[in-house]
Amino acid sequence: MQRLHARYPFLEAARETVATEAVDLATVVEREEAVVDRATQRVITALEDGDTGEPHRDHRVELLSYPVARVLVSMVGENVLVRKYARAEAATAYDRFIEDIEDTTELKSVETAGLDLEALFAEFDLREAIHGPVDGEYRIDVGTYLPLAADLWDDEWRLVNQPLERGEVPVDEGELLALLREGIRERIEDGLPFDVPETIAADLEAEAAEIREVLADLDLTREIDTVVPDLFPPCMKALLDQIQKGEHLPHHSRFAITAFLASIGMTTDEIVDLYRVNSSFGEEMTRYQTDHIRGDTSPTEYSPPSCATMQSYGDCVNKDDLCERIPHPMAYYEERIDDAEDEELEDWREGEADEAESAGD
Repeated sequence: MQRLHARYPFLEAARETVATEAVDLATVVEREEAVVDRATQRVITALEDGDTGEPHRDHRVELLSYPVARVLVSMVGENVLVRKYARAEAATAYDRFIEDIEDTTELKSVETAGLDLEALFAEFDLREAIHGPVDGEYRIDVGTYLPLAADLWDDEWRLVNQPLERGEVPVDEGELLALLREGIRERIEDGLPFDVPETIAADLEAEAAEIREVLADLDLTREIDTVVPDLFPPCMKALLDQIQKGEHLPHHSRFAITAFLASIGMTTDEIVDLYRVNSSFGEEMTRYQTDHIRGDTSPTEYSPPSCATMQSYGDCVNKDDLCERIPHPMAYYEERIDDAEDEELEDWREGEADEAESAGD
């Protein structure tokens, strides 16, 4: 059973196992280096690779590394880290229960049985809300479907695109597993960050500092392809405003805003068009610089500068409360995008589309 809990530490039974064994987390972080190392690996790998890395061969170490990883995430306290960590834990769990469900060997022992769909339904109180399968199709009550699909952005998940019948949404097994993954992510994210007792935090400060450094240096652009100027960090809003007023930007400022715009999905043509209002605009040079920054004509795709670099060049302006706890302009933007209501983003996209259509008439 310990192997099962080590594979799926978010399970209520896994939490109860840790509690039943009266594990003193303060003693663990002080004396058990293997647990702390694996916990740190969980978090850093979540940031860098989107999963939690190779599990430790010792099931007890693997199991205890999960609550310690949550402590580290809470010590850093960045919302972008909370989201990425929760997604990574959920992605790892998803890969594991796909393996378990596909393993239909009848001679499995209890120790290697893993999870099946019925166990997952029970874990998330979904037995009454999910029906089937019938001819390979499940039906899920709409009231259960909506919160699970809320953070799945593809159009296929939107309720208007679903053949809703008698208050139920049809899904195949793959879609059902994706929804269960979202349930796992929500459970892991719930309660993070939390206040960490000083007795525990003192022993983990070096590991937390390492994670902060990785977070500050990380290219946080991989999941962002939405351009909403109203949600830009104050520094980038200010630089964009200067461009639109035709003001001359020093090289470091021009690099910062160009790298930011390229990172959030703007094309070279769109960025070049922004600079046309400048009296010293040169299209060939602007296009060359933009392509160079985005990695089209250079071996490196450049990320926007961190907040510390923006401060050193005097480009950090109009700081707000979110700036005080964010290490990178991309982290700021991702948090604002994530926190925005889907309807708000959809309205903005529709407004952009209408504006583009009007411009083409």
